[in-house]
Amino acid sequence: MIVPDTKNWTWVLDRPCPECAFDASTRTGPMVPGLVRANAADWKRFGAAGAIHPGRPEPSTWSSLEYACHVRDVFRRFDGRIELMLTHDHPMFPNWDQDTSAVEERYEAQDPTRVVADLSAGAEQIALRLEPLTASDWARPGRRDNGATFTVDTIARYMTHDVVHHIWDIEITATRP
Repeated sequence: MIVPDTKNWTWVLDRPCPECAFDASTRTGPMVPGLVRANAADWKRFGAAGAIHPGRPEPSTWSSLEYACHVRDVFRRFDGRIELMLTHDHPMFPNWDQDTSAVEERYEAQDPTRVVADLSAGAEQIALRLEPLTASDWARPGRRDNGATFTVDTIARYMTHDVVHHIWDIEITATRP
């Protein structure tokens, strides 16, 4: 059984993650398109190596397939949030229960090849959305219903930590005995 992650991860915008070492504070929004494309390339590499599959390494840890599904959905969800921030003034978007999504959408039963293809398409979609942004676009605000506030810049960097962190999750679980 997965224990729901209830941590407020917004701190990753201010300091390096002690687990994956990604430091969003040293990145800028305009760097994100390249970072998400590199992340998608990592997932393609894992897929080609047969490293994306169901089967949790332990009951409380997502499988590599579940992580891949989650990253695919991160790209989709954050692309929608960024689009909302670019087209509406101070929008509020609902908080996302990622564990509920994993269960309801049956992440463990999805086809790894399709998931990686969709993840890659989602990464490219968000990269294309972000590439032409101006300084004023990067500063546009939005907020989650739990009170966390972001600009397009901070939400893009926050999202990047999430997807990079899950590459680390896959790499660390692969090295466990």
